[in-house]
This record gives sequence, C-alpha cells and structure tokens, in this order.
Amino acid sequence: MTHQTVGHAPPGDRGGPLADCPESALVPPGREPSCPVDITLATLGGRWTPLVLREFLRRGQATYSELSAALPVLSDKVLSDRLAQLTGAGVIERHRTPGWPPRVRYVLTPQGRELEPVMRSMWEWGAARRTAP
Repeated sequence: MTHQTVGHAPPGDRGGPLADCPESALVPPGREPSCPVDITLATLGGRWTPLVLREFLRRGQATYSELSAALPVLSDKVLSDRLAQLTGAGVIERHRTPGWPPRVRYVLTPQGRELEPVMRSMWEWGAARRTAP
C-alpha cells in the first residue's frame, strides 16, 4: 500500500487543491483576485517583498531602521512601498509610539505568521537549487 501525503494529489491526478481555480477565476492586474494562488502572489508580489517578509518572520517586529540595515540594497522608496503593501494586506501592522521623535514599529500579524510555511517552502526549494549544478 502506498502512502499519500495529505493535501497532495497522486501523480497524474488533476484533482486536489490546485484544481479549485479555473481559468475564469483569473483576473487582470488591478482587480481583486479570487484564485487562491493569485491572492498569495498579490500579497507577496513585487521585487523584495518576500525578503522584507522574511525579516519579519525572523524578528516578529522591526523598526524601519532595522529593516533598512538588514536589507541595505533596498532604496528608501522601495522599502516604504513594501511596508505599505504588507500593511495593506494585513501581514504587518504599523504601531506609532507618541513622543518626539515619533517612533514607528512594524509588527507581524497572525495572518502574516500564517505565511511562514509558504516562505519556508520557498527557502527549501531555493536552497536545493543553490547547490544544484
């Protein structure tokens, strides 16, 4: 008897969770996606977004300065845009501390924490290719 991993269709089977998204569910950019894969891609879309999320998964929370130091290749504009994107998607929250100078801390939300298995899979897939010829 062969073992079937939960959530994965056997080879050659076109059913399973990835078959839930018919081509008609795909929408052009700018419209709200309905395909689960498209929803995930919209959240993680844009160059550097997964790496910004990676920093939150490592830390749980961070200031702009901490993120800027951890990702020095990002311009201020790109980092600001990615933080706004992830905030808008509900992946992180922006917390402002009163006082002078104002202090802002970004915190990973429970919804953002749910992306950890996605990021882990991306890490593992990439790590396997990094050492491949």
